[in-house]
Formats: sequence, C-alpha cells, structure tokens
Amino acid sequence: MTLPVCLNLNVNGSVHRVEASLETPLLYILRNDLSLNGPKYGCGIGECGACAVLVDGRAVRSCTVPLGAIGTRQVTTLEGLGTPEHLHPTQAAFIDEAAAQCGYCLNGMIIATASLLNRNSDPDENDIREALRHHLCRCGTHMEILAAVRRAVGYMKIERTRQTPSNTETPDVIEEASP
Repeated sequence: MTLPVCLNLNVNGSVHRVEASLETPLLYILRNDLSLNGPKYGCGIGECGACAVLVDGRAVRSCTVPLGAIGTRQVTTLEGLGTPEHLHPTQAAFIDEAAAQCGYCLNGMIIATASLLNRNSDPDENDIREALRHHLCRCGTHMEILAAVRRAVGYMKIERTRQTPSNTETPDVIEEASP
C-alpha cells in the first residue's frame, strides 16, 4: 500500500475529509471512517453485492473499488437514498413487501434497484432479473425481492407524476386579447 493521503470524498451529499491510501477499498472508508453501515462486507471480491453503493447513480461493488478511483464522483449509500421522513421509493417498496429475512443482501438489492431505475424508468421482468442476478440472497426471499422491485417501479412512476407540473394549471396572469 502507498502512504496515506488526504482526500475530499463526496458521500450522500456531504463532503468528508478522509486520510487513507488511494488503494484502500471504498467500503472500508464508508464503514470504518464514516460509520455508514448500509454497505456490508460480504465476500470481499465483488461477487455477492452486499457492499453495493451508487457512484454517480450507477451501482458498484465498494469492496473492489479503490478510494483513488472515486475522485470527485458522488457516492450514495443506502443511508443517502432517502430519509426516515421521506424514504426513497425503493426503500419504501422493500418495506411494504417485507422483502427481507436476515437483511444482509438488502443493501445490495436496494442499491441495484435504485441503479436500475436511474437508467430505466420502466423496466420489464427481464430487466429486473438481470439487474439483480449478481446479488446473492441466502435466505430465499427472492420472490419478495422481485415483488418489491416491481412495486418500486410503480412508486417511482407515482413520484415522477407528482414532480411533473400539470399542463392544465391556469397561469397566474391572464392576458387580455386585443380587440
């Protein structure tokens, strides 16, 4: 490993000053230095998906991403998706579908779903299964997880509808027509 350096790391919308070797896995910084416990240490080789985070909106395995590869990119962990008062639609869907047993895979499944919905607002069943196929769940909640992803798709559609201004709104000022 190389000598530690001081870096500014953008995580969950806040800049954090960290001191570590550029080769340090991002997961170690998130859990040990920033106390973010959403991403889990699972296999340590990027196979299980428990450590997934979003980097600029795309899911990556933080156990295999060196700190030096992050630079100024935006990192979002499970904790940064939503707030307790306003859950991300994916978080709400997983809760509503009771899509967890032990919960160890949950971080990766939710992050993979959020990443999928960032790039495809209307995924079909094949898209959903493809997005989750490299995430391991040992408890057997696959059917509930798939149902949660389908529900998250619906929740995201509702949220987009609420954020889109209606074309039927009346303007604040009504112009008079010339005679």
